[in-house]
Amino acid sequence: VQLQASGGGLVQAGGSLRLSCAASGRTFSNLAMTWFRQAPGKERELVAGIESVKGRFTISRDIAKKTVYLQMNSLKPEDTAVYYCAARVGVTRTTRVEYDYWGQGTQVTVSS
Repeated sequence: VQLQASGGGLVQAGGSLRLSCAASGRTFSNLAMTWFRQAPGKERELVAGIESVKGRFTISRDIAKKTVYLQMNSLKPEDTAVYYCAARVGVTRTTRVEYDYWGQGTQVTVSS
């Protein structure tokens, strides 16, 4: 399974970005895909588990296209990080060690 992420970049605080991640290669019908992020000097964390992004970030999936999206609105400087898509066979889990496949990471920088 290969994961290709896109959509990162530089945005001003309050702006929006949408990240996409498409799976290719040998894929599975029950491939769970999600997003992590890693800020400088911090551990990689599951985006869906971050309290500060709730109400601003939305993860959606297009099963037919084998693609997962991360819509990020009202971005803040503290959202600056490298964003990674991740996948595993089965259901979504919360820790990075439970994911077998990773995208290359896409940088999101939010300026104040």
